[in-house]
Amino acid sequence: MSPRETLSRVEPFLARFGITRVARHTGLDDVGIPVWCAYTPNSRSIVIAQGKGLTDVDAKVSTVMEALERAVAGEPFVDLVLSTSLGLQTMGHRIDTLDCLIAMHKPDLGPDEETEWVAGINILTGETIYIPFEAVLLDRTYDSRYWMSSDGLASGNSVEEAVFHGVLERIERDAHALWQVGGEPDRYAGCVDPRGFQDDALTGLIDKIERSGLALRLFDITSDIAIPCFTAILGPRDAVPGQRDRQCARDIRLVEVTGGTGAHPSPVRAAIRAVTEAVQSRLTYISGARDDISPVTFSRSLPPLMRRAFDAVPVSPVAGPVTGGTPENQDLAHLLQHVLDALRNRAIGSVIVVRLSDETLPFGVVKVVIPELENPEGQRARPFGTRALARAIGF
Repeated sequence: MSPRETLSRVEPFLARFGITRVARHTGLDDVGIPVWCAYTPNSRSIVIAQGKGLTDVDAKVSTVMEALERAVAGEPFVDLVLSTSLGLQTMGHRIDTLDCLIAMHKPDLGPDEETEWVAGINILTGETIYIPFEAVLLDRTYDSRYWMSSDGLASGNSVEEAVFHGVLERIERDAHALWQVGGEPDRYAGCVDPRGFQDDALTGLIDKIERSGLALRLFDITSDIAIPCFTAILGPRDAVPGQRDRQCARDIRLVEVTGGTGAHPSPVRAAIRAVTEAVQSRLTYISGARDDISPVTFSRSLPPLMRRAFDAVPVSPVAGPVTGGTPENQDLAHLLQHVLDALRNRAIGSVIVVRLSDETLPFGVVKVVIPELENPEGQRARPFGTRALARAIGF
């Protein structure tokens, strides 16, 4: 359905989930790409959610849905089972203790330790699998054994749509983690010219960015999973070689350069997601309102490695390493199946989905956990998985 239809369906539920205000942040900058935010003062995680899009209604829906999914994840509508991992296995249930998500300085869950479990579905096999409830909860007022994150948390007009977004986010975060641990030459080799896609919407975004005096570098970071994924780095024009001097380059602060990442079976849509997220991140710093940003962030200098991203020379996406995707006119079911097949092809064995929202709501919220994929940076006891370690040592 259209974004406007989605908005009309969910707006009556904003107050119920503690969302008190929705605001347009676009005008705080001169880029002109729509960015909106939603305020949930008593949120159990981040108070301010943000959304972006090609139009105001796109961005407004984006932020509202993000705020709703966070609110639901703070108090999920799920049935809990109090047991031990050994007890569940004795009863014939499949379990995953998700050791990869154990928080820093926290012990692993022992086989005889009681905890609350929630049932999920491995959508690659259809099997029910129990995982610790703390691994899907997003309540930072609670001292959890597990790293709390919105990674893989997604919403949609339906549960299927939410699952699609959640799986794509996990693939995106995995690709970005692998990109970060790679060597610098490899990291910046995949720079592509966004105008080379010859897409009106994407070209319009680049026009707005350049008219505002900013520069953008777009990198193809598609991993071995082969779902198109891009990361965009946005900063002042004088960060680009030939338009800067050494003194000017040294004076660039970290907050002046922002990034965004996107994944989608359509390369163009993945690129648009990355570019609009970079703009959204810029508005985050300009507004200064996001409650998880330390004040010291605004005084840090731009690290040399990030500065060198602007040295990369873009190539045409036709000639470059961009991975092709499925046609945009495929329906949601086929797109989701395409993404799941891509995971199977890389021997990924588990895509666990836990429905967090009540069935009576006109939208779906899920938590997607793919233990074999890499996670974004966070306070975990195990910062890297086998994929990142293999990439770091050259395998």
